[in-house]
Amino acid sequence: MSAQTLIGTHLRSARGLALLALAAALAGCSVMPGGSFWGAPKPVPADLGANVPVLGVRQAWTSKVGAVAGLSLDVRVNGTTVTLASADGTVAAIDARTGGDIWRLALAEPLSAGVGSDGKLAAVVARSNALIAVESGRERWRQPMASQVFTAPLVAGGRVFVLAADRTVIAFDAATGKRLWTQQRPGEPLVLRQDGVLLAVGDTLVVGLSGRLVGLNPDNGSARWEAPLASSRGTNDVERLVELVGRSSRVGESVCARAFQSAVGCVNTVRGNVAWTQRAAGAEGIDGDKDAIFGTESNGSLVAWNRNDGTRLWGSDRLKHRKLTTPLLLGRSVVVGDDTGLVHLLSRTDGAPLNRMTTDGSGIAAAPVAAADTLVVVTRNGGVFGFRPE
Repeated sequence: MSAQTLIGTHLRSARGLALLALAAALAGCSVMPGGSFWGAPKPVPADLGANVPVLGVRQAWTSKVGAVAGLSLDVRVNGTTVTLASADGTVAAIDARTGGDIWRLALAEPLSAGVGSDGKLAAVVARSNALIAVESGRERWRQPMASQVFTAPLVAGGRVFVLAADRTVIAFDAATGKRLWTQQRPGEPLVLRQDGVLLAVGDTLVVGLSGRLVGLNPDNGSARWEAPLASSRGTNDVERLVELVGRSSRVGESVCARAFQSAVGCVNTVRGNVAWTQRAAGAEGIDGDKDAIFGTESNGSLVAWNRNDGTRLWGSDRLKHRKLTTPLLLGRSVVVGDDTGLVHLLSRTDGAPLNRMTTDGSGIAAAPVAAADTLVVVTRNGGVFGFRPE
């Protein structure tokens, strides 16, 4: 593993250990996607050919939020409201029906993670390690954090939950910003500079800690169950790195997630046990429904697995060697964005192309979302595009 795949060195305050932030889109220990290794030529994606629309889609509106490079962006949907942010500190709530602003706030300081929102309160984390709560376009409160954060906060149940890069989980009162509890576990020397897993399932806070999904009591942070999706492997710190990354897929009591460059799997959150795991070499999150889950591999392949038992349903190499986002399952389509700014609609049954749309050419920066019958994507340059069926 080359030192080029490591970026940033930070001290972990409680231990004085080096915290090395890995590139979010590592393709493994021998190669970085979108680049080359030891001078090897960069793989060239296959020509897509002419676009033959099977599903009619039109661009309904566009907006702008500001460049998102350096920000671990999670676009949040609450009803018809889409909340998002830019790397320079702009936080905005957009009406998905029109693309117009509901509110917008310029915090004037760079952000490292966001956005969490329950539709009323939004939360982001600044690169200065400050958790900032915003309501109706005004800053409501802020609290200092002891370590970096790359995962969007979770706003739920009158609280704001934060998963820090050193695997510390912290709960704050959403109204006042008062710190309620802290759950800290022994960390690894290395962590990923990428968003992790943090979601609410009923009365349980589900968090990705190392290669495990962990169910916590949201009132005090105590562990209710742990379910391993992946385990450490190899002989050095890089090879032993195991972390759950990106968006997860929840259907009822089932939560499915990806372990970075290692596996995908599903957990029963009532019993706290693993339903299944399958090897998978991807670095982005997954999406799915009661029947299947979908994920993109680091080489640009798209894969579908049976949600119940993990059986591989199909794989498509049509977009191979393109850097793809986390998929969005939308009706009969699986939607992914790529690093050239294209948005691909593929059949959920076999990955066949259904349509593709252009944006501003700067690359899709976050997982696509859907709100108010509108597909919404955000580009690296901060373009926000809304697409609707024709």
